[in-house]
Amino acid sequence: MILLAIDCAASLCAASVYDVDAGRELGRSVRDLGKGHAEHLMAVIDEALAQAGKSYADLGRIAVSTGPGSFTGVRVGVSAARGFSLALKIPAVGVTTLEALAQETRDALGERPVFAALDAGRAEIHAALYDEGGAVLREPAVLTLEEAATIAASGVVALAGTAARMVADTVVVDKVFQFGSMLATADIGTYARLAAGKEPGERPKPVYLRAPDAKPQAGFVLPREAK
Repeated sequence: MILLAIDCAASLCAASVYDVDAGRELGRSVRDLGKGHAEHLMAVIDEALAQAGKSYADLGRIAVSTGPGSFTGVRVGVSAARGFSLALKIPAVGVTTLEALAQETRDALGERPVFAALDAGRAEIHAALYDEGGAVLREPAVLTLEEAATIAASGVVALAGTAARMVADTVVVDKVFQFGSMLATADIGTYARLAAGKEPGERPKPVYLRAPDAKPQAGFVLPREAK
């Protein structure tokens, strides 16, 4: 089976074409954009497919990073994955940025509990805790830095994500941590491998841990005409 994985959750716009049966990546394209994922995603996917020598007709599954991350980027990626799923009549699978960062950390350091934590600004940490095999022990949630440090101090061996160093520096007990990737998202190949091992279920949906900054301007809504 050929799987297409896409990631728009952070600054990267990335796509990977992955052969599930052979367990190897066939092609990839990665652009560090910051913004503008919607304008570049289709070209990135086309580049990955061309490198792999595959077409949309060859795909048997779509995978997408579901956040937490950029509201706009996550929405672009998830919308594209769901659209491909409907158009091609193939399943779509979601992988969170936190589980991907935790897996990447285990790949680098060996099997161990990983606390993946992202700096969400406003003194908020978006984090989740995984055991040595990747099973989730604490679902993704919004935490204060102090709450994150308390969790990290209680048995966690490795930290990952943009808030990893902040969390380690806030832990008050004498504890030594190992560090995995301290980026906002994992390598696109990690998303592909994780999605290859998942059973398709519900359609992927964004992991939004707080409300978006943009709000409807209710003051400009025209009143309905009375009948």
